[in-house]
Amino acid sequence: MLDIQLIRDDPEGVKTKALQKGYDIDITKLVQLDEQRRQQLSDIEKLRAERNELTAATKGQKPSEEQIARGKDLRNQVQQLEEALAQTDQDYWPLLKSVPNMPLPEVPVGATEEENVVARTWGQKPELTNPKNHWEIAEAKGWLDKERAAKIAGNRFVYLKGDLVLLEFALWQYGLNVLTNPDTLQKIIQENGLQVPNKPFTPVLPPAVARTEVFEATGRLNKLEQTYKLEDEDLWLNASAEHTLSPMYLNEILEEKDLPIRLVGYTTAFRREAGTYGKDTEGFLRLHQFNKLEMESFTTADTSLQEHLFMVAIQEYLMQQLGLHHQVIEKCTADIGRPNAKGVDINVWLPGQGQYRETHTADYITDFQTRPMKTRVRRLNGQVELAHTNDATAFSERPLIAIIENFQTPQGDVIVPEVLRPFMGGREKI
Repeated sequence: MLDIQLIRDDPEGVKTKALQKGYDIDITKLVQLDEQRRQQLSDIEKLRAERNELTAATKGQKPSEEQIARGKDLRNQVQQLEEALAQTDQDYWPLLKSVPNMPLPEVPVGATEEENVVARTWGQKPELTNPKNHWEIAEAKGWLDKERAAKIAGNRFVYLKGDLVLLEFALWQYGLNVLTNPDTLQKIIQENGLQVPNKPFTPVLPPAVARTEVFEATGRLNKLEQTYKLEDEDLWLNASAEHTLSPMYLNEILEEKDLPIRLVGYTTAFRREAGTYGKDTEGFLRLHQFNKLEMESFTTADTSLQEHLFMVAIQEYLMQQLGLHHQVIEKCTADIGRPNAKGVDINVWLPGQGQYRETHTADYITDFQTRPMKTRVRRLNGQVELAHTNDATAFSERPLIAIIENFQTPQGDVIVPEVLRPFMGGREKI
């Protein structure tokens, strides 16, 4: 949720930047409601103060009829104002919550993802003759069964089997090894000239569900397009591990000496994928259920941007170690998402599909989540302020697709990336 003071100070600037992200918010109405609400709160406080003075004046003695009448009048006025305030809040809070986070000045302005900017490219496209799609290879190997999954759960579910499952677990193990190794993290920091500590990530197995109030506080609850709700329960299935990692310190004050708090969470995620009918139905690129290893961190305001760059550097390192040709994308204003002030994607080359596809995203969220979550930091000087959050993909199942397509052999096998071989019993191909 955006700071209302920022909206008061620069309503036109907020409206302009919201429009750059594709959100047409009635900022004028919001400012009017805010002024009305502040006046109501002020009037209520004044009347309460008068009631307290009246109570103190009659303490220990019988109040006069005039004092009794005045007390009743004050109580009625407070009740009426509180009812009016409740009516104002019904319009005020949803409108305030609809305002997106403000993009940083360096975020490219654009109306669609076509206006995202390629910041850098790593590696070269592999030279393959008549490369196959990942699903052709996986089905031939017996690794992928969508027909039987459809009998059980419907479309966009799969059975992954055999060596592909072993490869997926190798991916998780490798990712955890990197993120929990301070020496490796220090190498990434030095190579990228970053000013962050090499504190490792703590592995977490988070809940896969969150209550409505909590999910809304994260700014991630997308009811129509993305999120599944449990029937007859105030619970929503997470669509990514950070959705239940980010509210982990709800209503808590963190100590600056303990920061950054870095978490790496593994969970099965669930997405409705509404609006994608007929799109990416082959293979396991876009499913209703998939697994993810996700980074989450809590920092101070003055260190959060460096933390974001650190997470991007980790993502690049992981993909480089896998040997996968990829692009680093600076996402434009319309594509970074409502909670984000900045966003970066990594798009990998898929030779079987002849195009780049997203495997990683990194979200710089500032205090947009921590404001409604009331997650704060007590600085070393004793001052308490809002914490900042970052989240970023470590691995999803999509790099498996890239491995299959980029490292396929003419015989229909797949070469295992060298860094994954220790977790595959030393096997060089599957």
